[in-house]
Amino acid sequence: MKDFNLFMSQLSETNVTLESLTDFEKVSRNVSKIAIKLNQLNYLLGKTDLRQAITELYAENPATFEVLDILVAVRSTDSKQVLNDKYSPVLIQSYFTNIDSICQYVERTGLAEVFSSKKITNLVDYVFGVEVGLDTNARKNRGGGIMASAVAKKFEDAGIAFAMEVNSTEFPEIKALGADLKRFDFVIKTPHKTYLIETNYYNGGGSKLNETARSYSDIAPKINQYPNYEFVWITDGRGWYSAKNKLEEAYNIIPRVYNLVSISDFIRDIKLEQ
Repeated sequence: MKDFNLFMSQLSETNVTLESLTDFEKVSRNVSKIAIKLNQLNYLLGKTDLRQAITELYAENPATFEVLDILVAVRSTDSKQVLNDKYSPVLIQSYFTNIDSICQYVERTGLAEVFSSKKITNLVDYVFGVEVGLDTNARKNRGGGIMASAVAKKFEDAGIAFAMEVNSTEFPEIKALGADLKRFDFVIKTPHKTYLIETNYYNGGGSKLNETARSYSDIAPKINQYPNYEFVWITDGRGWYSAKNKLEEAYNIIPRVYNLVSISDFIRDIKLEQ
């Protein structure tokens, strides 16, 4: 007997591990890519006539200033826009094309005071810290991988064979899925049925949760209409409290919805079919 209130009470507070807090290898790679330019920008540190120093450095290598955005925790790949003096949106990188705009950028962002006061002694070390901070935004993406690893471990401990990252093209008989390519996190085959499994974990709220619940509510009946197939959703995280109503709708539509506690029920059913 399914019990949604019990399901909600079982949701875990976090799936963050010590290993997932910061990806230092990625941080080091990002810093290494721009280390030469950062070392060149070190020339500006402690200069009292910052405009003169910028002019000298620009004459030596204009490309040095292309990394000024990371000093205010913005990646060049973000194509971030800001408002100029006329309150028109411009790309932040547009300030790095000439001496006047570079000086304006340095003054208005507050970097001029930071440079001249010697609050920073090495921009390579400084950017390493910036990258660590920016990497925290990637934790939610790593959370999905942690959830998949947790589910895989439970299957392995139970002696259940499974495949991971399986494309829907492997199941051409499920015509209801249409032409859209779908990749399932896990696939488990028993003598009676093939289970197509999706997993995710949400520490925080947001529109993504509602979209996920709606998507799976749509896809489950399409798969379940085929007697030899069944859709399974394994999800967890206190983020679902912000989308409780939408989750409950999906819970009532999809016969097999589990969290990291109730997954034991699914494992029991699988073992009975083996």
